[in-house]
Amino acid sequence: MSELKLFNSLTRQLETFTPVHAGEARVYTCGPTVYNYPHIGNMRAYVFADTLGRVLSYKGYKLTHVINITDVGHLTDDADAGEDKMEKMAAEKAQSIWDIARHYTEAYWADIKALNIRQPAHWSIATDYVPAMIDYAVSIADTHCYELDSGLYFDTSTVAHYGSLARVKTEDGEGRIEEVDGKRHAADFAIWRKTPAGETRQMEWDSPWGKGAPGWHLECSVMSEALLGLPFDIHTGGIDHREIHHPNEIAQNQARCGSDHSGAQFWMHNNFLIERSGKMSKSSGEFLRVQLLIDKGFHPLAYRLMCLQAHYRSELEFSWEGLQAAFVRLKRMVMGVEKIREFTTSRPDGNSADDAGFLSSFEEEISNDLNTSNALAIFEIVLGRTDVKPSERLKVLQAMDAVLGLNVLVVNRTDLRIRPKAAIITEAEIETALTARKEARAAKDFAKSDAIRDDLIAKGVEVMDGDPLGWDWKLDI
Repeated sequence: MSELKLFNSLTRQLETFTPVHAGEARVYTCGPTVYNYPHIGNMRAYVFADTLGRVLSYKGYKLTHVINITDVGHLTDDADAGEDKMEKMAAEKAQSIWDIARHYTEAYWADIKALNIRQPAHWSIATDYVPAMIDYAVSIADTHCYELDSGLYFDTSTVAHYGSLARVKTEDGEGRIEEVDGKRHAADFAIWRKTPAGETRQMEWDSPWGKGAPGWHLECSVMSEALLGLPFDIHTGGIDHREIHHPNEIAQNQARCGSDHSGAQFWMHNNFLIERSGKMSKSSGEFLRVQLLIDKGFHPLAYRLMCLQAHYRSELEFSWEGLQAAFVRLKRMVMGVEKIREFTTSRPDGNSADDAGFLSSFEEEISNDLNTSNALAIFEIVLGRTDVKPSERLKVLQAMDAVLGLNVLVVNRTDLRIRPKAAIITEAEIETALTARKEARAAKDFAKSDAIRDDLIAKGVEVMDGDPLGWDWKLDI
């Protein structure tokens, strides 16, 4: 097998993956803050992390993957000012913060399932680890922290090379960090936030620094150590975490374990999903979430394919046209597999062909920093290789799809048809009309054929007579 080379954000270069524990791969992924629905840009991070995990499994490592659920401590500006995102949403909805967390966690898990993202070994819930967070903070407080009226703060000058992950070079630090009265340095951050006098939070705990809640950055250091041990192999997240959240995790890990200890050997980050109007946001434009894609008639695996078509470190521009193109490509793959199955059952295998070359090329691409774009091209070459035994092709395609996660050997063309929420016609009605139209065309009754087509168009159905995949249709809502 090829050596697995991954881009390490710490060094800004490709490095050969060598696990901390022989034969194992331990991975931690920053999960969602469950105060709202995740948008499809958020979900790109989990498609990437899932692909990484699938590659590690493919290469024979025993994978332990942890994804956290943040249900406390994340403020609205990602730094040390603003309101807790969970508390704010609970107030807006006039609901219990626990109910808010449960609702949006379940919505996130539904998106995970829809995108065929494998279940991690552990879903770590932040509030389950608050006592451990307090113990962790106590262990580093005397030498690395100081107390203010607003909470316990980490002094970033007490660790070596703070901010090297983000390439921070100035005292001013990161632009998103807001001033807090009494902080020694702009980049210092809260380990524990005290509940302000006269206020009561839905989520608060007693601590040596008073009643309050942990800082956002503390939870990941605590849970990764508890579930994976230190050091572990790979820490993943969106590229926005590279600037504040992950440098602060590293600082905590250094305080806990030593100045040369970042916690993970590799820090890996996927780039943004963008719209032409700019970076995707929950507060601007149409809220693009997985359910919206489904409501518009797209199978969610088309979005997974769209993600795989670009390298995870490249920006990916979202458009409905691009999603439609990915949907057609996915349909071609599914139909290709169905055709191979027909050959397998309807005719004996022909001449044998060596499949090792296909798998070797595929494995070389995924070992090159998860080059899924080229891996997809090899998958499609195998689909079209009629000189290879059908049974062998299916075996090779199954092995490849274990990495790609597109489920093309499981879903069929009918599964890919999702009726848009706004549709006024059922799939059964469409199929009945198309059957009648085919009969009319066969009888050369073109007037009837055209009338049926026009009626379908009026109901939002586009009939694609020239579709190279076969007679097909789509609902245009």
